[in-house]
Amino acid sequence: MRIATWNVNSIRSRIDRVEAFLQRHDIDVLALQETKAREDQLPLMGLQSLGYDVAAAGINQWNGVALISRVGIEDIQVGFDGMPGWGEPLAAEARAIGATCGGVRIWSLYVPNGRKIDDPHYHYKLDWLSRLRDAARPWLGEDTALVGDWNIAPQDEDVFDMAAYANDTHVTPPEREAFAAFLDEGYVDVVRPHTPGPDVFTYWDYYRQRAIRNRGMRIDFILGSPSLAERVKGAFIDRDERMNEPGASDHAPVVVDLAG
Repeated sequence: MRIATWNVNSIRSRIDRVEAFLQRHDIDVLALQETKAREDQLPLMGLQSLGYDVAAAGINQWNGVALISRVGIEDIQVGFDGMPGWGEPLAAEARAIGATCGGVRIWSLYVPNGRKIDDPHYHYKLDWLSRLRDAARPWLGEDTALVGDWNIAPQDEDVFDMAAYANDTHVTPPEREAFAAFLDEGYVDVVRPHTPGPDVFTYWDYYRQRAIRNRGMRIDFILGSPSLAERVKGAFIDRDERMNEPGASDHAPVVVDLAG
């Protein structure tokens, strides 16, 4: 089975790219983030004609997550237990959706950005990750994939220049410790062994032709439970999708192949 994750940065703007990506790489399950659409706004006709089912969560033009599967999509859950809210009044955002696809429990996750270190959104991000870790602990005993845009660069090699991110989010010790906590629990970064760095990224800002200059960050990950990690036989980052401008998302898809 081949699963992928992709921050698509608006599915309505990039549905043609999504459909082409699914066919080009023969994807069984695609987790999307930042769909920027309510469920009733999703362009489903082409996906359905290709044999895919879709589960999605979207509230407005911000955030949004989805799972696109041709191997079944069952036991759909929008949000994880204990997921914190944001705003006034506090409300759950469309940042997490889980379903069982082809026997694998897959969660599409769009971790809060954090904005600035002194911004309340930064503390919301850390709380969100802590609550996710608590929710994900019992899932370690089954084939589980936590996939998506984590908005964290866990290692120095995951950014093109650490000096460029001094005193900025995505690389602070608390964020990195929050990510490492999932690995300490038993989850495995199943992509990095097949895509070793340095200079291997999944995100390139539109600013100053950073994609062409490969001045990016690795912030999109697939973390697998121990049993799922044992099934991984390969992984890659579709950097060409990001380079194929104009109209590309600022993120590249990340793909994993599972045995069995």
